[in-house]
Amino acid sequence: MKKRFNTTGSCNPAQHYMVDTSRKLAQIEEYIEEGSYFTINRARQFGKTTTLKALFRNLSEQYVVISISFEGVGNLLFNSEESFCAKFKDIVETALKFSLWKEKAADWRTVIRANSLDELSDSITDFCMETEAPVLLLIDEVDKSTDNQLFLNFLGMLRNKYLDRDVKGMNSTFYSVILAGVYDVKNLKLKLRPDEERKYNSPWNIAAKFKVDMTFHPDEIITMLNEYEADHHTGMNRDLIANEIYKYTNGYPYLVSEICSLIETEFDRDWSERGIQIAVKEIVKGNSGTLIDDISKNLENNGELRSFMYSISVNGQTYTYTMINPLIKIADMFSYIKDVGGKTAIHNLIFEECFQQYFTIDYEQKNAGKISVIKSEYVLNGKLNMPYVIERFQSLIRNEYRRMDNEFLERQGRLLFLCFLKPIVNGTGFYYVEPETRDGGRMDLVVSFGGEEFVIELKIWRGEKYEVEGKVQLAEYLKTRNLNEGYLVTFSFLKNKTVQEEPEWVEHDGKRIYEAVI
Repeated sequence: MKKRFNTTGSCNPAQHYMVDTSRKLAQIEEYIEEGSYFTINRARQFGKTTTLKALFRNLSEQYVVISISFEGVGNLLFNSEESFCAKFKDIVETALKFSLWKEKAADWRTVIRANSLDELSDSITDFCMETEAPVLLLIDEVDKSTDNQLFLNFLGMLRNKYLDRDVKGMNSTFYSVILAGVYDVKNLKLKLRPDEERKYNSPWNIAAKFKVDMTFHPDEIITMLNEYEADHHTGMNRDLIANEIYKYTNGYPYLVSEICSLIETEFDRDWSERGIQIAVKEIVKGNSGTLIDDISKNLENNGELRSFMYSISVNGQTYTYTMINPLIKIADMFSYIKDVGGKTAIHNLIFEECFQQYFTIDYEQKNAGKISVIKSEYVLNGKLNMPYVIERFQSLIRNEYRRMDNEFLERQGRLLFLCFLKPIVNGTGFYYVEPETRDGGRMDLVVSFGGEEFVIELKIWRGEKYEVEGKVQLAEYLKTRNLNEGYLVTFSFLKNKTVQEEPEWVEHDGKRIYEAVI
């Protein structure tokens, strides 16, 4: 069978080009060897199911591995304890039939009594004690059932059996249990009835903290490229491509595979920086799957999360990275943010552009006609005239927004610039915010267009000292990108400050900087 890059369903090394995850699997297997119960909580399409299937393949000779899923089980499962136990019995029996321990299916069917959770608990003990190898239970899509009290009672039963192992022995229940899902089962938000307020339950407080990094780093991405290159001989620079893919994805598994799949199937095997950028733009359009669609859905369904992500994406705000804050916890759960030196930052550049697209389109829809940009005015012979872009933006703010209060402009100024820039670069270029330069007063925007790169530092006026610092910071950043020219756009809202009338080129530390004060 011809191998391909896979972005739908779980991956199989016999059918798909895959990153070598052996180091990650070895770390997870250490949890299992210790007899831990734990949860793999990661965002959608983060490789959870693929990981469970790999563990099933790796461990099935050493352990009796029962691998099941609660995907699509239906609500009838939770009508009563009897119906739940009976269905659980059937699901496990089927799983055993397709394992290396097929003969255990008959033992399970014989031993398990399924009229109540108490009977199920006793039956599990009987089965595990009669089985010569330790028994593992892997449950995928576990959060599909977490709004049901009966399921929480089932988890509570497993917890109690775990705690009883000190007295009854390790073989008195499942040796290790792994739950996989998006939501954290340790602290479930449960709604029992429509008229009952939401409350928290902790049926899984015995879970070990899962610390395995599930993202793909460049040295891991290259293992997939090596396998692909051995088959296709494209001549790609694998080190360059692996690092470039990581630059845009921060190792998010689905995004890594989707970039590769698009280059292979839709973009003529253009294994170059340009090919990766084209693939990234296609992903941002939202045509490649549900992951990107979910961004807008989650923001629309949670106004607090929307405001939180706006403050980070558009206004450059940073927050202390702590799971005590429920918004940070939700954003982390969806992998929208990451921890950078104890501060929040958007997880990857693809998500960065998705959020910016979402907020700029939202603003355009609500303010139709205020920002009208004709792309041809700013592009000549395929080259972007960035000084003219900044000059025209300054004119727009002065003419269209001069009546707005300073608080509005300080809050929306950078969003207005993104709205102005988007139709100019869309379809041809690409832009993103450099995460390391993001704070409440500064944000570096990197624009790639027509084979050229432009760095624009967007700053809020904080005084003369900070204006000089802006030039220093921009000049230093230009050095890291081997660029000689950059752009500094400062938003000034002080009534008593004399505003620089026209943008001008200035020299600083050997770099030319086009400075404009809005």
